[in-house]
Amino acid sequence: MTSRERVIASLNHREPDRVPFDLGGSAVTGMQVSTVYRLRQALGLDPPGTPVKVVEPYQMLGEIAPDLMDAIGIDVVCLWGRKTMFGFENKEWKEWQLFDGTPVLVPAAFNTEPEPNGDILMYPEGDRSIAPSGRMPKDGYYFDAIVRQEPIDDERLRVEDNTEEFAPVSEADLLHFKYHAERLYAQTDRAILATFGGTAFGDIALVPAMWLRHPRGIRDIEEWYVSTVTRKEYVRSIFERQCEVALQNLARIHEVVGERVAAVFTTGTDFGTQCGPFISVAAYRDLYQPFHKEVNGWIHKNTTWKSFIHSCGSVYQLIPHFVESGFDILNPVQCSATDMEPARLKSRFGDALTFWGGSIDTQRTLPFGTPEQVAEEVRARVESFRAGGGYVFNAIHNVQAGVPIKNLMAMIETFNECREY
Repeated sequence: MTSRERVIASLNHREPDRVPFDLGGSAVTGMQVSTVYRLRQALGLDPPGTPVKVVEPYQMLGEIAPDLMDAIGIDVVCLWGRKTMFGFENKEWKEWQLFDGTPVLVPAAFNTEPEPNGDILMYPEGDRSIAPSGRMPKDGYYFDAIVRQEPIDDERLRVEDNTEEFAPVSEADLLHFKYHAERLYAQTDRAILATFGGTAFGDIALVPAMWLRHPRGIRDIEEWYVSTVTRKEYVRSIFERQCEVALQNLARIHEVVGERVAAVFTTGTDFGTQCGPFISVAAYRDLYQPFHKEVNGWIHKNTTWKSFIHSCGSVYQLIPHFVESGFDILNPVQCSATDMEPARLKSRFGDALTFWGGSIDTQRTLPFGTPEQVAEEVRARVESFRAGGGYVFNAIHNVQAGVPIKNLMAMIETFNECREY
């Protein structure tokens, strides 16, 4: 099978020739750039000091380039949006260096001048004449959002204030998606995982709107969560407007990318903590599920795409409702959280969902275990999830900085030893 055929078979719950492998297919299934650099060096792909591109500057994710994909057997390729989380494009690359000395390439609008305390600030659209929207602490590896919350006056709150970012897709974005969908489909045999944006209702990573020059409405993280209860009808009105625009945009995007896309990243809103759901089932069904059904219903009626939900933590109680909402793919499958045992998940939901992830614990085993423990966990997870298809191998969320290279190599080598059906 080609990589594309392999992924599509698994998404349709048929056993392919071997388990598909994703690394770098989205902003939640990638690898921090320092770790990408060390992996490339370990594999002998570059001379020492060769910089790696930062393709997602908020989390400082590194490019998983075609030669690395070939070297470790990756089956998925990402169709990114045109702009970054900070509102500028990934273009006009320049050399930079992380605090740990890793040589990288960053976009021209990336700020390269540290503050007096050593922190790196990032600015919306790269415009340093306005307030910064992101901060990388000195000696850090990625950015934190800077909340730019204006004083809230409930008498003056307008839905328009919180929906500025949900606008009709631009011609420039349509051309971008069309060009890269055609390029990736024609020049690779890998399955395309697309991120079009605009369909994640209440994703807390997006609430501060780091790309907006002057965000209005409710932009403070705590205030947003509180508002889903105290200002629920206001939040619902935001979602209604967002959903209306999203459906229109999906229709226009589909016209230009067609069925080249295998799966679409629909939402990254987290509904789980380590120990249980972040919200009640009733709250999910009331506030979020109607909009998930709208988006997924449109996708299934009009395309062959599969719908991808990313939700960290213990979401076992919510999974039946994710299925009812029309999601086809669950990520990151955080098996270390309460009730998220692999065999239990596969037994109950394996016919309905593709488990995209869950393959190695990135909080404990991968960064702190031994290579032998990594190998043991990889074998066990592959054995739990592989039967009948419906499984794509990926770590639980992004592989972060500081992971021992011997552990990363153990993960890759062990998986490639046991991925054959």
